[in-house]
Amino acid sequence: MATLAEARVMTSPPFTRIPHPAPVPAAARAQALTDPGFGKVFSDHMVTIEWTAGQGWHAATLGPRGPLTLDPAAAVLHYAQEIFEGLKAYRRDDGSITLFRPQANAARFNASAQRLAMPEMPEELFIEAIRQIVLADRDWFPDVEGGSLYLRPFMFASEAFLGVRPAKEYKFLVIASPAGNYFKSGAPAVSIWVSEDYTRAAPGGTGAAKCGGNYAASLVPQAEAIALGHDQVVFLDAAERKWIEELGGMNLFFVFADGSLITPPLGGTILPGITRDSLLSLAADEGLAVREERYSLDQWREDSASGRLTETFACGTAAVVTAVGRVAGRDGEFTIGSGSPGQMTQHLRERLVAIQRGKAPDPHGWVMRLA
Repeated sequence: MATLAEARVMTSPPFTRIPHPAPVPAAARAQALTDPGFGKVFSDHMVTIEWTAGQGWHAATLGPRGPLTLDPAAAVLHYAQEIFEGLKAYRRDDGSITLFRPQANAARFNASAQRLAMPEMPEELFIEAIRQIVLADRDWFPDVEGGSLYLRPFMFASEAFLGVRPAKEYKFLVIASPAGNYFKSGAPAVSIWVSEDYTRAAPGGTGAAKCGGNYAASLVPQAEAIALGHDQVVFLDAAERKWIEELGGMNLFFVFADGSLITPPLGGTILPGITRDSLLSLAADEGLAVREERYSLDQWREDSASGRLTETFACGTAAVVTAVGRVAGRDGEFTIGSGSPGQMTQHLRERLVAIQRGKAPDPHGWVMRLA
C-alpha cells in the first residue's frame, strides 16, 4: 500500500460523465420535494472515484445513482474501514448555488482517513466531486422553509481480502439528498435522554473521526431515548461517566445568565463539528465569553434549577442549531429555562443561517459559490 504521504501528492483525475438513461420525471421530483424530510429522498446522480495502491485516485465518474456491487470479502464488511462527511448546498434567492466551508469538511475527511488508515483525498478533488453532483442535480433543491441539498461524501475499503491490515483498494462516492426539517417532531426545542449505560467514545478511540462505527454504537441508546419519548440521546464521558460530551450526532453549547457560553472540549472523544467551530467564531465576533471546558451532568441539573443556566442548544450540519428544552435520565428530569428556544440560541442560529444563505455579510470567507 502506498503511504498516506504518497497519496496526498498524487494528481487529481479528470471526470467522466455518464448520461442518465432515466432521470426522475419532473412531476415525480416536484412531488417528492414538497416534503423531503431528511435522508429519505435522493437525487438522480452520484460521484464515484477509485483509489488503488500504486495508482492513487483514478476513474472519477459522475453517473446515474444506483446500487453498488461488492465482493462479500470486501474489507469494509469485515473491518469497518469507512468514513463519511455531511454538508449542504444552498440555492440563494438570486438563483446562485453555494457551499458552506467545504474546505473544513475536506480537512476533517482527511483527519478521519488518517485515523482509519485510509488514503487521504486532495482538497481540490473532494470539492470538485461535490461540485459535479450539485450542478448535475441543481433541480433537486426543495422550496420548503430551510430547504437545502444535503451532500454525503463517503469512502470505504473495497478490496476483497480477509487479512487484518489496511486495504489496498477504496471507493469514494458522493450522493445527494434534498433536505427539509431534521427532527420528525418539528418541536421548537428537543427533549434528550442521558445515556448512563452506554458511551459513544473513549480516549484513544475513534471519537474524533467521522466513521460509521461511532454512529452504530449510538443506535441502541438512541432507540432507548426514542422509546422513552425523547428526540435524542446525550452521552457522558467513558472514564468517569459524569462529563457531558455530545449527542448522537451533534455538539452541545450551554448558555448562562451572565451571557457566557460553555461547550465541551474536543480532546479526541468528540467530533470536531464544523457548525460548532463556526458558532465559536460568531460568538467571539460579538465579544461573548465562550469557554471550551468540561461540564458535568450534575452541574447541568443544578444550574438549570438555580437559573444560572438559561439555555442549551445542539448544533450540527443537519439540524444547524436546535434548542434543548428538556433533559431526562435515571434520576428524573429537568427543564432548561422556559423549555423553549432562548434568545441566544435564536440569535446565533439566525446569524449563522443568514451567512449560509447569503442574507448577511460573510466576514470569515466561509461561503463558496459554485454557480
